[in-house]
Amino acid sequence: MNTATPVSTPSKPLAPVPKAQAATKNKATSPSAEAIREKGWWKAHQWLVLRRLSQLSILALFMLGPLAGVWLVKGNLSSSLTLNTLPLTDPFLLAQVIAARHWPETAALLGAAIVIVFYALIGGRVFCSWVCPVNMVTDGASWLRRRFNITTGRAPKRELRYWILGAVLVMSAATGMVVWEAVNPVSLMHRALIFGGVVAWGGVAAVFLFDLFVAPRGWCGHVCPMGAAYHLIGSKSLLRVSAQHSSKCNDCADCYAVCPEPHIIPIPLKGKAGALPVIQTADCTNCGRCIDVCSKDVFVFTHRFDTRRD
Repeated sequence: MNTATPVSTPSKPLAPVPKAQAATKNKATSPSAEAIREKGWWKAHQWLVLRRLSQLSILALFMLGPLAGVWLVKGNLSSSLTLNTLPLTDPFLLAQVIAARHWPETAALLGAAIVIVFYALIGGRVFCSWVCPVNMVTDGASWLRRRFNITTGRAPKRELRYWILGAVLVMSAATGMVVWEAVNPVSLMHRALIFGGVVAWGGVAAVFLFDLFVAPRGWCGHVCPMGAAYHLIGSKSLLRVSAQHSSKCNDCADCYAVCPEPHIIPIPLKGKAGALPVIQTADCTNCGRCIDVCSKDVFVFTHRFDTRRD
């Protein structure tokens, strides 16, 4: 699937991440160790495994054509045609095309409409965790930071991604070109896997090193304008994670250690000032890792109107 659309004001972080998160990062054991003991390996990794299968399967569909001559899907995550019938268009790409004063074909408009409706209902940043191949790169960097207790770097403000989104559209309007596609790590990764090349692989490596040493969890949630566009599309989506069984929480902070957006957890989990257990902010990528690593099964997938808490 695909991405985006511009404009709107980003929501501010809900709350600072508790100090327990830092303690969790320094654990000698994996954040999922307790969950594995309590629930078994599969239950402690099921959503992670399903996400990887989703990401790799989508990649494989795109690569079957150029590498094996089986054209089930033509194109890439910016613009594609499935079974010569279903068009899908990245809305952020479409916005750049329109900004550059090039009117898109009807199929491109239809493809963008399909993508927008899908992610508006399911959750915009589901693309980031379940489809985007760069997520595997940034997750790898995050794992290495925990594994080797790397504490260098600091992520920029989340508002930066919206400034970049706006700047890309302005540059597209000024140059008449689709600016982001030249440096888009998602497109570069597709290009690198199919054609190779130092430039393409260099772009992917730059994102990895950025998250590893410069800005922890920095690219997806703080810099990437595609992530910003997804945030806008999925701001009122139905699929949500909820700390429904928060009474079971033992404050182990494993959820903070694995969450790509740990600032979203405290208020729903602790229910401060009568807060609902549902994580309603569109910053949540619905990756399900908090569900995986919680040995007490505090978190569940549900819908935005499910306000139950025990």
